[in-house]
Amino acid sequence: MDWDNLRVFLAAARAGQFVAAARQLKVDHATVNRRITALERALNARLFDRRTTGIGLTAAGQRLMAAAEAMETNLLQAQAVLADTDVELSGTVRIGAPDGFSTYYLAPACARFAERHPGITVQLVPSPQVVPLAKREVDLAIVLDKPEAGRLVTRKLTDYSIGMFASADYLARHGMPMLVEDLAQHRLIGYVEEYAYASALDYARELFAGQPTRFQCASAIGQLEAVRAGLGIGVVHHFIARRHAELRPVLAERQASRAYWIVEHEDTRGLGRIRALHDFIVEAVQGDRNAFVQS
Repeated sequence: MDWDNLRVFLAAARAGQFVAAARQLKVDHATVNRRITALERALNARLFDRRTTGIGLTAAGQRLMAAAEAMETNLLQAQAVLADTDVELSGTVRIGAPDGFSTYYLAPACARFAERHPGITVQLVPSPQVVPLAKREVDLAIVLDKPEAGRLVTRKLTDYSIGMFASADYLARHGMPMLVEDLAQHRLIGYVEEYAYASALDYARELFAGQPTRFQCASAIGQLEAVRAGLGIGVVHHFIARRHAELRPVLAERQASRAYWIVEHEDTRGLGRIRALHDFIVEAVQGDRNAFVQS
């Protein structure tokens, strides 16, 4: 059986679309369709139900998926063994992480990783959920909620604290709230509820005492920029707030604690380049642990 056809099959099954699989594999849609058709003919079985909204695995496709993933695991494990003989690590590692952590911590920290491993290309993508890892769209993931299912290996990176902040300009114009009840007189900034992908983002009731938010943004960076621009009072990570001198704590005693988890797939954790980035992130965060929590 042609492994290239199986590789295309796996990509299509995980993506749920031929077009998305083609984009991931960097080939055209016709190539994906041709290889899937060839595989179906070789097996004399229909592997996908073609729908207007995408594709779904048939019963035969589900059986092949299990076998193909087992083959893929064996290949990855062999690659991991061979990688240990390499003098210099190389290749690409893709990591998904929440935008605040990736922009204000991980991207700057990767400068040190690049010096240590110049042959490894790091791809940092905004992917705060563990789903892309399960579908092999990323090699590592930083998440806010610890995954409880799947063939995943999880390690707690660090606790971090968040609090309420406003710009000095906003407070000069609107005054500093002295009591939590005073928040009702201010414009509060928070997440768009439908896009709050993790339970850790449900901080409005905890910090705002249930007061409604009047400006909502699905991005932590967008919220931060709104706070910096003087739009209102928002929740900011303490390790990010320290970078911006114009921000002032609001009701500083009201804080919340959250955690970052680093997750990798069981099948790929032994690959040298992935292990190198994983271990670097763990080491870096442990060294900077005090920066993540407000004392």
